[in-house]
Amino acid sequence: MLGAGGEAHAGARADDQGRAVRRARPAHPRDPEALTVDVVLREVEDSDLPVFFRHMSDPESNRMAAFTSEDPTDRAAFDAHWSRIRASDAVIRTVLADGEVVGHTAVYGPPEEREVTYVIDRAHWGRGIATLALRALLEAVPARPLHARAAADNAASLR
Repeated sequence: MLGAGGEAHAGARADDQGRAVRRARPAHPRDPEALTVDVVLREVEDSDLPVFFRHMSDPESNRMAAFTSEDPTDRAAFDAHWSRIRASDAVIRTVLADGEVVGHTAVYGPPEEREVTYVIDRAHWGRGIATLALRALLEAVPARPLHARAAADNAASLR
């Protein structure tokens, strides 16, 4: 469900500001440094774009992505891409983990070919953030069918 501000939450509870949040269990519960995380989706803001550019410029993230841009370090191409998709009918949300912008998720494409996608900052991989973000997005976007792709060597996304 999308809140009044465009935020979405999967199976959420309300925090002290009235926003819904979802707590994730760590991917490796025996890891003493693994913590739980509150994940919130909200509308993309201009201030998110430099963070997204950093994520999408990361070589390891690009290796794990099912598709990438021709030159992930080309900021002008990145800005043009985001200008196009923000003007489209795609549903795009910023992913916040414990209040920090850690990525984005989206549903895009024609009705019978709609796809889901996400990019999460590599520093936050393995915390269950992508799973919770996708759950919230799927709850917010009732259109079906939805499809997903993952790079063959991206074991975490293939799960």
